[in-house]
Parts: sequence; C-alpha cells; structure tokens
Amino acid sequence: MKTRTAILLTIPPMLWAGNAIVGRMVAPDVPPVMLNFLRWAIALVLLLPLAGPVFRGDSGLWLNWKRFAVLGLLGIGLYNALQYLALQSSTPINVTLVASGMPVWMMLTGWLFFGAGVSRRQVAGAVLSIAGVLLVLARGELAHLMEMRLVAGDLFMILATIAWSLYSWLLTRTTGPADIRSNWASFLLAQVAFGAVWSGVFAAGEAALSPATINWSWKLGAALAYVAIGPAIIAFRCWGAGVQQAGPAVAAFFVNLTPLFTALLSSLILGEAPHFYHAIAFMLIVGGIIISSGRATARR
Repeated sequence: MKTRTAILLTIPPMLWAGNAIVGRMVAPDVPPVMLNFLRWAIALVLLLPLAGPVFRGDSGLWLNWKRFAVLGLLGIGLYNALQYLALQSSTPINVTLVASGMPVWMMLTGWLFFGAGVSRRQVAGAVLSIAGVLLVLARGELAHLMEMRLVAGDLFMILATIAWSLYSWLLTRTTGPADIRSNWASFLLAQVAFGAVWSGVFAAGEAALSPATINWSWKLGAALAYVAIGPAIIAFRCWGAGVQQAGPAVAAFFVNLTPLFTALLSSLILGEAPHFYHAIAFMLIVGGIIISSGRATARR
C-alpha cells in the first residue's frame, strides 16, 4: 500500500473520533437526527461554491440520480443519523468500538452482494486488529471487558456499520459521468445533495414523533462547524479517495483506528495521560492493517 493511500485512510478515523465525542457532548442540546440534518445542510452550503455546476441541467447527475440517491441514503442519511442516535445512550468509546466490527461486515457484504473473495490474510488481520480494539475496551484488564454490556446505542451502531459497508462497496462500483467523477467536490456534492434530503425527511419524522427544542449556543455552533467540515467534507473526501485506491475490504481495517483515537481524545479532554495498553493496542491494530493489505501490496 502506498504511503499516500495509508494517510488518506488514517485521516477519517481521527476526524470520526472527534465526531463521536462532539456528538456526545451536544446530545442534550439538539436531537440526534436533527443534528445530522444540520451537519449536512451546512456541508451542502460549503460545497456549493466548489461544485455548483453539478446541478446544471446538462450535468450527468440527473442521468445517475438513483445511484447517488442510494449513496446519499446509506453514507449520509442512515449512517450518521444512526451514529448520533447511538450516542444518546452509549459512550463515544463504546460506539467506535462497536464500529470496529467494520472489517467483518465489509468482508461479508463484499462476499454476499459484490462477489468479492475473502483471503486468509484478511481474516488474520481482522482477528489481530479486533484484539487491539478489545484491549482498549478492557483498558488493559480482562475484568473491564467482562463488565461491558450492550445498550440500544450499540445496536444502532451495528446497523450504522452495515449501512457504511454497503456504501463503501458501492463507491467502488459507482463509475458515474466524467464531469462528476473528475472533480472530488462534484462527486461529494452529488451525494450530499441527496443525503441532505434524506436527513431532512428523517429529521421531520423525528420532530413529529418526539418534539424537542434546540438549545442554541456558541458551543453548539462550534460543534456544527466541526462536524460539517471535518468528519463530513474532509473525512468523506479522504475516505472516498482511499477506498478507490485500496478497496473497501482493506480500507475497513483503518476504521479500527477510530476507537484508539477516541480513547486518546477522551483522555485529553478528561486530563488523563494515555496508558501503556494504548500503545500495545495501536501496534495490534496497525499490525492487522499491514497483514490484511499485504496481498494487495504484493499485487501492486
């Protein structure tokens, strides 16, 4: 695997770790599905100056609108809404740890729906990488691992992970028109446009079922700016490029870096120094990435 590809796939977990913490922090101030809608509405506005022509009548978007509507549903409408729902009842570390099952779901999704094979390297890498995640969860002690209990948020996150697996595989199957594929902002805006619509529909449903007010403040404004620019625009740009280069199955292993980054950020916010087991977990997770990507690297 090229260094550039590895960097592209490492940036999203770092930003998503911050997304989990920020989502948990503002949970009392804004309903989860509404938070997702506001996030992508802001991202849509920010992308318009970069790729506004994508909405022209002669744009290839309209010939491929069904494909982009599905990408927007899975990667933006469902995944992020389910993650923010999960953060209502689960901790950021637990949410990102549940998402660490991504390599398994990615392999199953590719095998069941996209005719992808599963190599021994991928299985070995998944075991090693998940071992590192469990080490973070246990905080270096087996007793802590045995005390963990699943809550509703964890189940929401499992559904989110499945949606993200389908989204990632569809990215590699989405050729699309040249005027959109040639510009990363156009390709992302085509997804965000439909994703914002899906998010708006879901937010309207949330408001109808459980009316809740938004407590506006500078903290919420800063949080919205972060989740719209970092975990949304930058992370999606890097993830899309990384998946195209490495493939969904290999890219999925990088998601396992998210719990580690989440633990480190949580420690910094709480004023606690990282522990020795974080370093061991990091080596296990990276080892899983190296093993799983070894075959692809050899082919290249």
